[in-house]
Amino acid sequence: MKRFLATAIGALSTCVVTAEEKWLSFKGNEGPGKGKHIVLVSGDEEYRSEETMPMLAKILSHRHGFDCTVLFSWSKDGKYIDPNNAGGVRGWDQLAKADLMIIGTRMRTVTPEDAKYMTDFLNTGKPVVGYRTSTHAFKGSWKFGTISGNDWGIRIVGERWVNHHGKHKGQGARGVIEPANKDHAILNSVKDVFGPSDVYGVKNLIDADTVLLRGAVTETLDPASKNVSGKQNEPMMALAWLHPYTAPNGTTKGQAFCTTMGASVDFLSEDLRRILVNATYHLLGLKVLDKADVDYVDPFFPSFYGFWNGKNAKIWSERKMVPADFGLGKTPHVTSPPGTPDWPHIPMKK
Repeated sequence: MKRFLATAIGALSTCVVTAEEKWLSFKGNEGPGKGKHIVLVSGDEEYRSEETMPMLAKILSHRHGFDCTVLFSWSKDGKYIDPNNAGGVRGWDQLAKADLMIIGTRMRTVTPEDAKYMTDFLNTGKPVVGYRTSTHAFKGSWKFGTISGNDWGIRIVGERWVNHHGKHKGQGARGVIEPANKDHAILNSVKDVFGPSDVYGVKNLIDADTVLLRGAVTETLDPASKNVSGKQNEPMMALAWLHPYTAPNGTTKGQAFCTTMGASVDFLSEDLRRILVNATYHLLGLKVLDKADVDYVDPFFPSFYGFWNGKNAKIWSERKMVPADFGLGKTPHVTSPPGTPDWPHIPMKK
């Protein structure tokens, strides 16, 4: 199927690694996003946001004109990318010049000095796009102004961690358009969304939220598998929605888009990439394209989701990956973690 093909397309936008080499920046080509800056924040132990954020940044900069900066989680000694370091995200000050943030972190901690950049960003009411573990992006009682790390998800993107509603690594997720909102611009040309990550439980959305997709639990991880019959899909959990947030200052209003899909392998779905690009346009007040170009700029070879921990955690110090490894013209391919199910749809680097 088309959505599971990685295509190689030449890149013209400029890729910049900072002098400190702690983040990766892409200068946008001509396009509707010209003059807008997006900060994409990776940093999770399980779903490989360090792989997906550079891929999305390339699409947004090369195909749509946005300037993009990708942040990573670093090892404690600052020598290599280490998603297992919960306090390792560097470059929060880049939010000071951002028009929109895309975030896929999981249970991160932030210093008081860095927390101020997030607080200031939210206090301007600037938009947020979150995926997968953004519902539990931070952890702790420390605060972004009046919003604790524990409550960031429910306060900003509309939900916190609830549970795995589908069987983890056994049942997939199929996006089903919410009939009442089928004409929403974020759904332009979005028809076929499937991912091998399971459906998350969602129970805290409010009346002001706009559900765009529901998540049908599928029998297996096969994209062609049927939806499960019975109570597990009655009703279906929300899978993608818009949420109005109130900033830490208690007065400024902003808007977020969130989807509980977002494992690296989920982004082999063309229409999942498209809904995030559409949401970016919508939240920035730009006219959403009839059919946004979301073809890969460089081939995309995601590894399957799962934890590299215990004796396997040394893989990060062995890989010694840095932002430049994800720059233009770079197509990293790394091993999937222990416990990965047989899933033959991942493109392989030859």
